[in-house]
Amino acid sequence: MAKILITGGSGLVGTRLTEMLIDLKHEVVILSRNPKKENEFRWDVSQNYIDKNALFGINYIIHLAGAGIADKRWLKERKKVIIDSRVKTANLLFDKVKESKISLKGFISASGIGYYGVTTSDNIFEENDRVGNDFLAEVCQKWENSALQFENLKIPVTILRTGIVLSEKGGALEKMKTPIISPLGSRNQYLPWIHIDDLCGIYINSIEKNLNGIYNAVAPEHHTSKTFSKALAQSINRPFINLGVPKFILKLMFGEMATMLLEGSRISAKKIEKNGYSFRFKTLKKALSNL
Repeated sequence: MAKILITGGSGLVGTRLTEMLIDLKHEVVILSRNPKKENEFRWDVSQNYIDKNALFGINYIIHLAGAGIADKRWLKERKKVIIDSRVKTANLLFDKVKESKISLKGFISASGIGYYGVTTSDNIFEENDRVGNDFLAEVCQKWENSALQFENLKIPVTILRTGIVLSEKGGALEKMKTPIISPLGSRNQYLPWIHIDDLCGIYINSIEKNLNGIYNAVAPEHHTSKTFSKALAQSINRPFINLGVPKFILKLMFGEMATMLLEGSRISAKKIEKNGYSFRFKTLKKALSNL
């Protein structure tokens, strides 16, 4: 069994991933700004500090830390926070691992499908496609580059480009459960999604099967805003109205961030499947039924 250090361990994914790793008898330690539990240790990026006890005997680091992409409008200062919370934390981890000469078996980092750019196209994006040219693409590229520096220490790096995470409590799905369910904008933009247990399963798979490289962490079934909304309405017995919420309203509400809601392309899951991961929730119907 492995000893795994997780950043962002108190977040939506980190909480569930910790539970699943412990169920499999792995040992988990978490970096926190305000540690409260026995397995939590303090870190402070502004002070370049990580409690050395957190690093003792670790085999893997899973880097999930980062300010919420959709928590606030993308004003200039917020954009800086979004990038710094991912890059500076990875840089601190790198410096401490290098300084302490820790022989990690792997560094596993979250990233996002925003790497390909927020666009609606006929393309099904694969891992070797080029980076996009908007803000989310910039975030993901800098995020991934901060993770890839661990290769300079001969440490294998795994990067998981994640879609919309569906969870029973919190996250995007909770916000979608409006009294009346309707699609957004043109209704034809794609919503790449993944059940939280499959996402955590891919992280665990990366450890237990020594997967390295970059993988899209999305379910294999593609859905548009229209088909997703209709499936959600049916699953929770709420009315569905096939009228897209107008683009101008979303832009007034969310500013530049509205592009995340109005645009989206299909993302391929073939690489992770070819490398041995078998999805528990391949279809949206099955995922929603479970949740």
